[in-house]
Amino acid sequence: MASTPDPTLNLPRILCLHGGGVNAAIFKAQFRAFLNHEKLRDRYRFVFVDAPFFCDEGVGVHPVYSDWGPFRRWFRWLDSHPEIDPAACSYELEYTIERCMESDEGTGEWVGVLGFSQGAKLAASLLYEQQLQGKTGPWRYAVILAGRAPMVSLNEESEQLPWMQSAGGLADAADLESIFERPDMKLKIPTLHVHGLKDEGLHLHKIMVEDYCAPGTATLIEWDGPHRIPIKKSDVDRVVDAWVELANEYGV
Repeated sequence: MASTPDPTLNLPRILCLHGGGVNAAIFKAQFRAFLNHEKLRDRYRFVFVDAPFFCDEGVGVHPVYSDWGPFRRWFRWLDSHPEIDPAACSYELEYTIERCMESDEGTGEWVGVLGFSQGAKLAASLLYEQQLQGKTGPWRYAVILAGRAPMVSLNEESEQLPWMQSAGGLADAADLESIFERPDMKLKIPTLHVHGLKDEGLHLHKIMVEDYCAPGTATLIEWDGPHRIPIKKSDVDRVVDAWVELANEYGV
């Protein structure tokens, strides 16, 4: 019996980056309310990628996804995570993402990147890297779900910027206020940010929007929840409506 062709193969593609301590399969399950949404399911092809480094399970894994390991991370967030040279970490991230993009069977153009938590930090960082290199693509926008400042440096140039987290380091080593001295260096590529008002990292999520993104480029949706992906229909609908409005504005 012939298999049914994948109806998403020709759609514009969104790269999906999971949070720390989970993996692509878990993120896809957690993101199901968006994947099945009537305004998104026929608009984009969502491509989920596994981070290159292993770690213990993260927040929200137990008990539902405890058997879904191994669990992964994009970079360090604990002192106990093995130290790594920044250039080596950047290489692993770039290689992992490029391999995923090249192996995907879809034929639509890559237009956006989305992430949750640590994946959201990386999503914003990918946009920033593209901006620093003076490129116009592939990323046209990003959806940043619970993304904390600072962004992470992905090359030698951004490693020298004091407001950036080193690819091999921890976030608290960055000077978050130093970005105020260089407003011309803020992220200018459009972003949609989703913040849970009961998230313990909310103050850092706000810094990402207010301090790291150029005025007029960031859209913010807040919902009454903790550090997780919204699943309630009313919350999801608000995010999707803002997402579609942003995408329509920029023709993607």
